Amino acid sequence: MRQGRRDGFREFAAGRSGHLYRSACLLASGDTHLAEDLVQETLGRMYLHWGRISRIDNPAAYAQTVLVRAFLTHRRRRSAGERPVGEFPDTGAAAGGGDPALRMTLLQALGRLAPKDRAVLVLRYWEDRSVEETADAMNVSSAAVRTRTSRALARLREQLGGSLSAFAEL
Repeated sequence: MRQGRRDGFREFAAGRSGHLYRSACLLASGDTHLAEDLVQETLGRMYLHWGRISRIDNPAAYAQTVLVRAFLTHRRRRSAGERPVGEFPDTGAAAGGGDPALRMTLLQALGRLAPKDRAVLVLRYWEDRSVEETADAMNVSSAAVRTRTSRALARLREQLGGSLSAFAEL
């Protein structure tokens, strides 16, 4: 019985770790070291309660919720302001194609947002979650998610200014 649970968790972790890592990179504004730590913490928490988690309808959505909460907890810590590198690493082919300058601009702009603003944008637009799912993941009301989304998008537009339209014309 125990071996079956371990195998089930290994299969889940192998299948979801890439997706969790991409979401964590967005939450961490391109800080790959922090993203790896967040994914490891998420999978560790999931493993501890895997017997109960594996019986829920959507363990992948639960993992995303755990990831976001781990990120928000990390940002509340005093040491969260420390940055191990000054520039984003060259991700090469892992970047997924597209315009690298646009990716860097967007990641830097996301990095300047407050952690909760960043989390709401990642959940709503990267993870394509509904307002209610985002509210549940962040442990806030639906109205708070709508307000925070509107304000975060306004801040993002303010930061990007005319530079985003210049990229769109290329």
